[in-house]
Amino acid sequence: MRKIFTLFLMFFGLLLTSRAQDSFPPGPYDLQTAVDIAINNNLTLKRTELNQQITEADLLQSKGQRYPSLSTGSSYGVNWGRPLNPVTSLYENNRISVINFQGASSVPIFNGLRIHNSIAKSKVDLEAGLHNLEATRNDITLTVINNFINVVFNREQVKIAENQLSTTTEQMQRTKKLVDAGSLPMSDYFDLQSQNATNQLAVIDAQNSYRSAKLALAQSMQIPFTEDFSVIEPEFEMEEGLMAAETSREIYEAAVGIMPEIKAAEANILSAKYQEKIAKGAYYPTLSLRGSIFTNYANSAFGTDLPSFNTQIKSNLSQGVDFGLNIPIFTNFANKSGLQRARAQTAIQEVAALEAKNLLRQNVETAYNSALAADLSYKASVIRVNSLQETFRIAQQRFDLGAINSVDFQVAQNNLFNAQADLLNAKYTYIFRVKVLDFYLGNPINLN
Repeated sequence: MRKIFTLFLMFFGLLLTSRAQDSFPPGPYDLQTAVDIAINNNLTLKRTELNQQITEADLLQSKGQRYPSLSTGSSYGVNWGRPLNPVTSLYENNRISVINFQGASSVPIFNGLRIHNSIAKSKVDLEAGLHNLEATRNDITLTVINNFINVVFNREQVKIAENQLSTTTEQMQRTKKLVDAGSLPMSDYFDLQSQNATNQLAVIDAQNSYRSAKLALAQSMQIPFTEDFSVIEPEFEMEEGLMAAETSREIYEAAVGIMPEIKAAEANILSAKYQEKIAKGAYYPTLSLRGSIFTNYANSAFGTDLPSFNTQIKSNLSQGVDFGLNIPIFTNFANKSGLQRARAQTAIQEVAALEAKNLLRQNVETAYNSALAADLSYKASVIRVNSLQETFRIAQQRFDLGAINSVDFQVAQNNLFNAQADLLNAKYTYIFRVKVLDFYLGNPINLN
């Protein structure tokens, strides 16, 4: 039985794992799919969406304050000893059962426009929530794009490291034949063997970085990471005019008008101002209208001749309408402190909006300067790689002819490898920074 139970648990676990994996689309992933999955799975975004539902409920409650309230109820009681008979209005030695029925309704007529301002505030809060949702989606998108580019970059780094290892291995094998033939000293072979081991380590390091980049992307997508996780490399061509023609100031001015975090900050200021109006409304008198209805039925335990149920209900029926006026004179500084808090909150939101704009400006300036620097680095790296490729080609020919030793050959090879790595880094840094600038301009982000 224990073996059967163990096999059942193993089968059940495999079934759950299979279903969990089936809930995610299989790779490889392109950029748009990766972004869509990340947005769909992000728990911060889900929490923001749930908070939005609370804001919607607040708006519904604020609107409901305009309508009359209505309540009804009843009570049942037994009196004995010498209770008052509610029908005869006489005290009797009797046990009397009484059933009361009542209903009430009230509606505010004037309350310092607090209901109107509460509704307006809730609408603005709902708008701010929508902007926060969009800002969260944008943050997720930028994170995924950065991680996606890092995956592509590190995969290219692996290729460069593998190419260098292949070249060194080929030269080491060729050198071994020349050493065996007595054409080269054994030290040349040992030098290349050492360099080959170094290049093998470089391949391992590049593969580890590639795996870490894939892990970071999978985690930003919030899906389980597996060894076969992969992406579809975009066909991106470097070309002139890739960077936006606008200056950093022009990009910032465009971003201020479209970035959701700025719209949310401005909405929060407006919400705080409505809260000020609500606080001011507490200084005004309030006027309300109230209506009520009441009736009851009594039953004697000792057979006292009492009217029937319907007769008592009709006879005891009473209605009432009254106006209620409340004038605040002294509220123990509650109104004053409430208004003071509301004004301070408005000032806080104005500071927060200024901070959001300053942060946006700094981010735009940083992205712009980084894009310019990456562009210059890329152009310089292209020239450097082209030159070092020719230098390495000549060094390889001279090494094959025995004109240079293995040390000089390794220097030429390492220089080319480092230049290729720098070129790759400059390329993808430039791509990301340019796409960030496009994002601030409101352009759709893609890597094709």
